[in-house]
Amino acid sequence: MRVHHLNCISSCPLGGRLMDGRSHGLRGKLACRCVLVETDGGLVLIDTGYGLRDVASPRERLSWFFLRLLDPDFKEELTAVRQIERLGHAARDVRHIVLTHLDFDHAGGLDDFPEATVHMLAVEAEDAAKQRSWLDRQRYRPQQWGSVDRWRGYAPGDGEAWFGFDAVRDLRGVPPEILLVPLRGHTLGHAGIAVREQARWLFVAGDAYFDHDEMDLQQPRCTPGLRAYQRLMEKDRGARLSNQQRLRALIRDHGHEVRVICSHDARELERDSGRPLDLPPVRAVPEPSLHVVT
Repeated sequence: MRVHHLNCISSCPLGGRLMDGRSHGLRGKLACRCVLVETDGGLVLIDTGYGLRDVASPRERLSWFFLRLLDPDFKEELTAVRQIERLGHAARDVRHIVLTHLDFDHAGGLDDFPEATVHMLAVEAEDAAKQRSWLDRQRYRPQQWGSVDRWRGYAPGDGEAWFGFDAVRDLRGVPPEILLVPLRGHTLGHAGIAVREQARWLFVAGDAYFDHDEMDLQQPRCTPGLRAYQRLMEKDRGARLSNQQRLRALIRDHGHEVRVICSHDARELERDSGRPLDLPPVRAVPEPSLHVVT
């Protein structure tokens, strides 16, 4: 399997260096990572980032609160569907989408892939649909996923063990090298996605942490802005912090077998993609056909 790391529209939150640890100025810049996996049965997309309709009509699709707070840098060429097209594929080639959770910056591109089956923990969809609190109504945007009709939800108590994590699920119709790993905390149905690469596993931890320094084994730390943002967004603080401890233990004990990444750390994404944060992948160029002269 071949893996591509895509930044599907950066967020530019107030706070600058206090948010991302490196910006100079009033606003910082965070990644919005999606992972595209090429399999023998088609493409699998992990999270979608913001979508075409978010770019075209942000005020109709997104809450005023997060538009003000995060100020996403809306560029159509950085939506997942446009980057996938640059890689030489079509939207219909995405057969499956696996979601870490349903927050607006992870699920905005769902309706750009109408033929894909969407996989996630069932409790996430159920909690998002209830819209119980003011914050829920800002973060969960039915405008982004109300038209999706190919859902597959998975019960949180079922599944096998994977490097000490329980209730890990394989996904119907998806290659067995891609697994859904419950990581409750940021949301009630938040999950990580494990992808078996050739040499070792890639573990997409979503929003289980935001700053790569949180995974430091000696002195875990986080920028003040991202620490506050995680506190704002968490649904189960105890579970979130416990899962961060478990991720550090995973890195400590199995770092040679598993590489852990998150959704929003710009330095992690630039390292993995090999290009600046807001630069889309190089457009695929078809190989010239060979003409045999007889």
